[in-house]
Amino acid sequence: MSIEGIIDRGKILDSLERLRKGLLLSLCIFVLLGVVIFPFSKQLLRQLYETNLKVDLVAQPHAKVSLVAFTIPEAFFSLLKLTLFVSLFISMPFIFYQIWKAFAPLFRLKKLRSPFVIFLTAIALFYLGAAFCYFVTLPFGVQFLLGYQSAHIKPMISVGTYISFCTAFIFGFGLTFELPLILGLLSYIKVVNAAFLTRNRRYAILIAAIMAAVVTPTPDVFNMALMGAPLYVLFEVGVIVVKIIERKRSRAEGAVPTR
Repeated sequence: MSIEGIIDRGKILDSLERLRKGLLLSLCIFVLLGVVIFPFSKQLLRQLYETNLKVDLVAQPHAKVSLVAFTIPEAFFSLLKLTLFVSLFISMPFIFYQIWKAFAPLFRLKKLRSPFVIFLTAIALFYLGAAFCYFVTLPFGVQFLLGYQSAHIKPMISVGTYISFCTAFIFGFGLTFELPLILGLLSYIKVVNAAFLTRNRRYAILIAAIMAAVVTPTPDVFNMALMGAPLYVLFEVGVIVVKIIERKRSRAEGAVPTR
């Protein structure tokens, strides 16, 4: 084994150790935020309800779809679940910072000029994806599915199921919006290239469909499409990012004087 390989392995182990310590600290922040947020969980649930479920019942005109609890502790555990989600959602910049702090030295070895930009981009993409889901995709998807109610089919939505449905979508979109950044980083360290991504575009469609099926909390095709279509669009954006990186690399290498 070469000395360079031993150094790289040592750097990776150091990064994993820093990541472990950072995630433990993130867990403490996550718990403290949960303690602060829980008293406001009812207001948060009301906001989540008004965003998506203010739909008239067909069987009872001027009456709205309501949330129900099918077991005695469901209301409490649903509020607790929502609290944990919001706490994790707010903690994401700190978690991303710990990940960036742990692995930034590896990218410095690859002569990445501004690794802090990666951290800021990751946060921006995550919250952009979450906001797109919360304000666009999620209300459209929920109201489309509720449109299948009738005078004989009255929706009775469990509060726990509703919170799980919304949080899975919001987090799923937030994480999938990281795809262009991930492809860009892989291209920077020469793991993938634009030709490889373009040549395997059909596999990207298949993977997007599989990921949509896994992340989407319901098995219907409509909600899978709401997740899968943006995921594939993000893949194409990632291909464009990779081409830009390769073009800049070619110019930089061409500008280096030969001896």
